[in-house]
Amino acid sequence: MPELTYREAVRAALAEEIERDKNVVLMGEEVAQFNGAYKVSEGLLDKFGPDRIIDTPISEAGFIGMGVGASMLGIRPVMELMFWSFYSVAFDQILNNAANVRYMSGGLIHCPIVIRGPANGGTNVGATHSHTPENVLGNHPGVKVVVPATPADAKGLMKSSIRDNDPVMFLENTILYGERGEVPEDEDFLIPLGSADIKREGTDLTIVTYGRSVLHSLEAATHLATKQGAEVEVVDLRTIRPLDFDTVAKSVAKTNRVLIVEEQKPFASVGTQLGFMLQEECFDDLDAPITRVTTVDAPAIYSPPVETEQLPNAERVIDAALRALKG
Repeated sequence: MPELTYREAVRAALAEEIERDKNVVLMGEEVAQFNGAYKVSEGLLDKFGPDRIIDTPISEAGFIGMGVGASMLGIRPVMELMFWSFYSVAFDQILNNAANVRYMSGGLIHCPIVIRGPANGGTNVGATHSHTPENVLGNHPGVKVVVPATPADAKGLMKSSIRDNDPVMFLENTILYGERGEVPEDEDFLIPLGSADIKREGTDLTIVTYGRSVLHSLEAATHLATKQGAEVEVVDLRTIRPLDFDTVAKSVAKTNRVLIVEEQKPFASVGTQLGFMLQEECFDDLDAPITRVTTVDAPAIYSPPVETEQLPNAERVIDAALRALKG
């Protein structure tokens, strides 16, 4: 298998699906002539032309609304947000319209739209550009939410998202764009939505995580194995809605301890819901309280060294894991 960056893996998925299905188009600010704000769409305009790779005005409410309407008429648009923080100005289009149209039409109208772009902190761009809204998105039935951590997962999940008949929110991480990994070339390489992945086997503690926090968790697990002799299992959710809770529950039944690691603020986060589900469904399997590592509960801090400590990092995960192991 070739080794690609996360950015190249997303681009490969887009190219393959645009090639495969004449109804797939990519739209967003600067996706065409500028090759994308983060160069994810580099070369796609030259390959597919301006009818398939379309620059839009700087109006998320306008072009997301256009994409929602197009998807209801049979187009499969992939819409790029320069930052997921801008979803708030298209809240009505995404979460009131796209999320509800199939239900409100009695299943007669589908909305096969993918909305993708960066959703993360850690790049020192301030509080208004550093949101991780997977909890807000996941709170709305009818919407699917995907947060890949590796290049292979990014490709397989993007292809599945484009082929899905429901609106899919695809949250990427700018810091991951340069991460490299083996990626299958198979044009039918698909990862089903709602399928978690065990990134590392272990017996002493389960870390449940997703997105960039997977990398921090794997680094912490390696450290704990080397320095403490503790074998930590790392479960990558990959998708928030649908949520593969069965894989999480089986892991917790094996390790009897759980640490949730996420780049979310702690109040009403994905981890909050997951913690409730664990205590409700897996209470008898737990030998210690559920532990969490989240982003510190404050607006994203502009200062680079301070923001590094605000976000989950390997050191914070190691400290929390040691508390869970001793609990």
